[in-house]
Amino acid sequence: MAMHIAIAGNIGAGKTTLTHLLAKHYDWEMQLEDMDDNPYISDFYEDMQRWSFNLQVYFLNTRWKHIQDIRKGKKTVIQDRTIYEDAHIFAPNLHAMGLMSTRDYENYHALFQNISQQITPPDLLIYLRAGIPKLVHQIQMRGRDYEDAIRLDYLKRLNERYEAWISEYKGKLLVFNVDDMDFSDNPDHAAQIIQQVESTLNGLF
Repeated sequence: MAMHIAIAGNIGAGKTTLTHLLAKHYDWEMQLEDMDDNPYISDFYEDMQRWSFNLQVYFLNTRWKHIQDIRKGKKTVIQDRTIYEDAHIFAPNLHAMGLMSTRDYENYHALFQNISQQITPPDLLIYLRAGIPKLVHQIQMRGRDYEDAIRLDYLKRLNERYEAWISEYKGKLLVFNVDDMDFSDNPDHAAQIIQQVESTLNGLF
């Protein structure tokens, strides 16, 4: 049975690492955020107010296509970040911080509402909960130049919105507190995650 598994979490929470780990373990197809090919990301972190709307529409369009591809496919796909995070966390946060105009935000939100009527949530959402020190450490470790401009208050606001979204999420959900976990280098931590994913998936069939 082909499923759509998605991993959600703030910037630097470890989504891509866990996507690779679970894809390898289960032989799932991966759907990754391709930041290197994103035409707006560097400009956005240099001038968020100018490029916020462009970036969010780009994400909305690409993730919508990804969902269509996943549902057409015959294999289980694990997805790095969801379309819902853009709509419920990133876009409203930019608007609240004065980095996206009300006109642009309302336009974006209306577009998402139209798209959301044509998609279904993932069969399982895995949320990686991480505190600011953990996020900052992992962002620094991966050394992406454009992420040097990320502000701490930006990460903090995103975390608050993630927690609010997750507290009301209605679908199948698995939450991992990753502050004290290193599933990329610690086999025991990886095994803990796989064990919980396994038990949750068994309840989906």
